[in-house]
Amino acid sequence: MAYDYLGLVNDVNRRLNEVELTSSNFAAATGEYSMIKDAVNSAIRYINQHEYEWPFNHVETEETLTAGTVRYAYPADAKTLDMDSFRIKRDDTLGNDTKRLRVITYEEYLDKYVDAEYNTSDNRRALPDYVFRTPSLEFGFVAAPDKAYTVVYEYYRLPVDLINATDVPTIPEQFRYILLDGAMHYAYMFRGETQESSIMQQRFVDEIKNMRSLYINRYNYVRSTVIDRNRIAISSFRAN
Repeated sequence: MAYDYLGLVNDVNRRLNEVELTSSNFAAATGEYSMIKDAVNSAIRYINQHEYEWPFNHVETEETLTAGTVRYAYPADAKTLDMDSFRIKRDDTLGNDTKRLRVITYEEYLDKYVDAEYNTSDNRRALPDYVFRTPSLEFGFVAAPDKAYTVVYEYYRLPVDLINATDVPTIPEQFRYILLDGAMHYAYMFRGETQESSIMQQRFVDEIKNMRSLYINRYNYVRSTVIDRNRIAISSFRAN
């Protein structure tokens, strides 16, 4: 069975003794099938909201700076930025080497450097030394760049719901069984089968702990400058 939205929905259908969907009737399926689709997406959402540093949501990207421009918007799909990862990319044409940027707080920027944002004359521009974040989902640079440097940085993206039959989760296929157990929890809950839902809920929670042990807890570093985009409050299943 393919590891895509259709395949996951049919995994649940088989467990519930429902007729499986096909690529032809998937989009138009309603009723019980709509509930099962929602159950799959609910399981994926919970896993992704449970931990913002899942490596399968990690992205490296580039931003081309504009001479004289200090602030830049977060990527549209960014949940958290790793501020420690910002570096200027080597460019032989512009004549600059690779350079890691030092992180400063927004308060330090306002105290010491904000004048550069309003006075960006050519003699004030240079290769940036510092990066900072703002409260308005932006990051900025000091000094204001004098050339179109390329900045490389890393972030964790906001996952999106599966929609089409062939959509594939960002969660690796090796954890398919966890997605399925989570989807079964939600499917039983939507059907009002509380005992079965509770059993699958506990399995799901325990399996996510194992995912954390594999992907998160083994690393001893702490990204103190990683900033939540939405500061999502994760409630327990029982609050759902």
